[in-house]
Amino acid sequence: MAEYPETERRLHVREFVLKEATIIANGVRIGCSVRNQHEQGAELRVGADVALPERFLLEVPADDMAYRALVRWRRNDRVGVALYSNAPKG
Repeated sequence: MAEYPETERRLHVREFVLKEATIIANGVRIGCSVRNQHEQGAELRVGADVALPERFLLEVPADDMAYRALVRWRRNDRVGVALYSNAPKG
């Protein structure tokens, strides 16, 4: 039986990265890392036991940006977010 490569269903190509970031919500700052990223979303790694709000600000020093983020999915320590606006940190 022939094996076929898995079909890519994503609309945007992910760029694999390793950036430190901070989730900011309700006066709380949570450290995390960005594992892959594209123009409209990212995959974050954060402790599996860490409670996250549905919406938060994601500050990424390597990009010198702060993104508004919306949680789309979560599996253990992996969190997929939609990035819907950004602004230079300031």
